[in-house]
Amino acid sequence: MDQSHASADVRVLERDLRRIFGTRLQSLVTYGGGAHALAIVDTLTSDDLHACAERTGAWHDAHVATPLLLAAHEFESSLDAFPLEFGAILAEHTVVFGKAPFDSLRVEPADLRRAVEVQARSQLVHLREAFMEIGGRPNHLSLLILDSAPAFKALIESVHRLDPSFDAGQAAKPILALVGAHDLAAGEAERLFPGYLEALERLVNHVDTWTA
Repeated sequence: MDQSHASADVRVLERDLRRIFGTRLQSLVTYGGGAHALAIVDTLTSDDLHACAERTGAWHDAHVATPLLLAAHEFESSLDAFPLEFGAILAEHTVVFGKAPFDSLRVEPADLRRAVEVQARSQLVHLREAFMEIGGRPNHLSLLILDSAPAFKALIESVHRLDPSFDAGQAAKPILALVGAHDLAAGEAERLFPGYLEALERLVNHVDTWTA
């Protein structure tokens, strides 16, 4: 998106950050569909944080989330630590102010695979543990599936970033269809849960054995 199309709300944030950081503000980008912002600065001090803290209330009033602030080179040096989160920013962002900060950057496939595996195994372990904690009761199972469906969708999106050809399988589709839903019949939850577990296990195995 062209810089001129940034929303008026984001321009409030840009104005304040330019006042606080002056020429130290290298870039301001939005990501997550414009819902979040990242500012890259030459240096970042406690005084800067205090100045930003004084403006946070005004940003929230303008419907602008508290921005992510990073000193120069912190984003690049953190790509291996946060390949999913920062990789998503690399994939889709809009420059609001300054230079395009990510043109030469990429997430290493090995770092992305490791992060996706951690995410996948964590969700599988959590789902098994949660099922035992609710005693398998159908009404509680409905809530478990509804609550975990968005995380399952995010996981599949992460796997597709690693391997666009990955097929989550038929068992995954009804779970994905529940994202945003508020009701799930107890009987339907009992029917879906075995396939849900199978889909997660299939996904974990795929990531575990994937090579670039």
